[in-house]
Amino acid sequence: MNWYLYVLSHYADFTGRARRKEYWMFFLFNIIFAAIAVILDNILGIAKLGIGPIYILYILAMLIPSLSVGVRRLHDVGKSGWMLLIAFIPIIGSIWLLVLMLLDSKMGENQYGPNPKELAQ
Repeated sequence: MNWYLYVLSHYADFTGRARRKEYWMFFLFNIIFAAIAVILDNILGIAKLGIGPIYILYILAMLIPSLSVGVRRLHDVGKSGWMLLIAFIPIIGSIWLLVLMLLDSKMGENQYGPNPKELAQ
């Protein structure tokens, strides 16, 4: 949960690097909270086609933090944040982006800053 709150506190920070753990913990909690929003929409009877206004507001609120942590994660593996756009290439783009997000940090400092894994130790 701390990683989720950390990402939210740096919601518009597109500089620097994000560790794998930071990205995937944010992703995990984001999925959990989105599922809770869908459940609330359905319990309250305000959902149309399975989703409703609570879910839509949550997704809109998480758009910028999700993009920023994704860009910082790509910086951590030595890629430009613009590589997020590769997801628009059908099938292969999403697979390649997943591979990039799963890669370990580039050791040492790169053009985007010091390795956050080394700073934490």
